[in-house]
Amino acid sequence: MKQLILLMIALLAVLQYRLWLGDNNFSEYVLLQTQIEAQQQSNEKLIARNQILKEEIIDLQSGTEAIEERARNELGMVKEGETFYRVIGTESREQPFNP
Repeated sequence: MKQLILLMIALLAVLQYRLWLGDNNFSEYVLLQTQIEAQQQSNEKLIARNQILKEEIIDLQSGTEAIEERARNELGMVKEGETFYRVIGTESREQPFNP
């Protein structure tokens, strides 16, 4: 009976050693879990970005309105017969504080 108890204690000690100090121990497990969560969040952001790009591609392929909008916003193009007005706001120049 004493031998069985000693064997069980030895087995428990070996298992505890592997759990806390051996390969693939508990601290590595926790570290990997945090890395997995970070990667999943990154993947979700990339999936959302990809969805936006897919919608933009479909919009560009389906008609000329999206192409026209991009040409106006990014290239500053105007249609024939249109007049382009550029509104420049007045910048207030504040005096530096001199005590």
